[in-house]
Amino acid sequence: MPKITPLNAQHRAAGARMVDFGGWDMPVHYGSQVEEHRAVRGDAGLFDVSHMRVVDIRGAGARDFLRRALANDVDKLKVPGKALYTCMLADDAGVIDDLIVYFLGEGRYRAVVNAATADGDLAWLEGLGQRWRAEVALEPRCDLAILAIQGPRARSRFWQAFPEMRAPTESLAPFHATAVGELMVARTGYTGEDGFELVLPATQAAGAWQALVDAGARPCGLGARDTLRLEAGMNLYGQDMDARVCPLDAGLAWTVDLAPGRDFVGRAALEARGEHNAFLGLVLTDAGGVLRAHQKVETARGAGEITSGTFSPTLGKSIALARLPLGTTPGETVHVQVRDKRLAARVVKPPFVRNGRILVH
Repeated sequence: MPKITPLNAQHRAAGARMVDFGGWDMPVHYGSQVEEHRAVRGDAGLFDVSHMRVVDIRGAGARDFLRRALANDVDKLKVPGKALYTCMLADDAGVIDDLIVYFLGEGRYRAVVNAATADGDLAWLEGLGQRWRAEVALEPRCDLAILAIQGPRARSRFWQAFPEMRAPTESLAPFHATAVGELMVARTGYTGEDGFELVLPATQAAGAWQALVDAGARPCGLGARDTLRLEAGMNLYGQDMDARVCPLDAGLAWTVDLAPGRDFVGRAALEARGEHNAFLGLVLTDAGGVLRAHQKVETARGAGEITSGTFSPTLGKSIALARLPLGTTPGETVHVQVRDKRLAARVVKPPFVRNGRILVH
């Protein structure tokens, strides 16, 4: 049986189409995926992301532990509330997961990891703690839910629903969070739009969801979340990278801190392995198909492969992320095998869309 979030009954009452996603019963849409997508680009959309796992990391050795466990350096987190996007690598530099870690205060961090990898992530971290005899405690927070309100009017909709939260969150910078009582509000997201992600007790999730809907936020499912994140050039674990792929081949070199003086799991393998592929975007220029994961790409330098593809409601064209031969550059024309057709596509540098603006032409 799939797991359910605290909002499962609300989704079903709203007529959502439910699917099994990473072992969770989740809404894929509430009627029109395209309208949900456009609501986020033009106003405010509301997502239940409670299937993702919150893990609190505490202890005198928490900072040193995370500096060794993660490819990005948590020493960058100087101010409580600051967040860091990073990969967690295996010894061979494959990506175990991508995650966000928040600095809550000295010896206190909070990580949000992907649903499908959560149990494996926790086991991996526990194993590292035992290997290093780290002074650290890992606490999976199954008592918490996560909501995301995203879009150009997301913050104003949130303040309409929770006017008392305006003062503590109005000056919150992107990739920062603040805690007010049991509620953590982070100015983060997975859509390429502004907004908040809310971490709150599961018992309060239904009330918060309804308050945000009453304030004008439109419920959105995983379908819109996927088209939005792809337009924003954001990777999806299990498609754009996984344990067989190193971050350098997934466009994630910017999440790896190779400054001297810090060792971390996978560093030696990563430096020895280097970059094997260019990770770039594609825009389909021929009519008659949609770009999808695993389609083969023909380039002047050899073969590549699409990792994620979809029809972009904002561009009105099909787009994709792809691993292509090194040396491939934006502006080149390549060809994609779409069923029985060989269709032309233009190579671009992601993102395709950010903050409602089309960035590729």
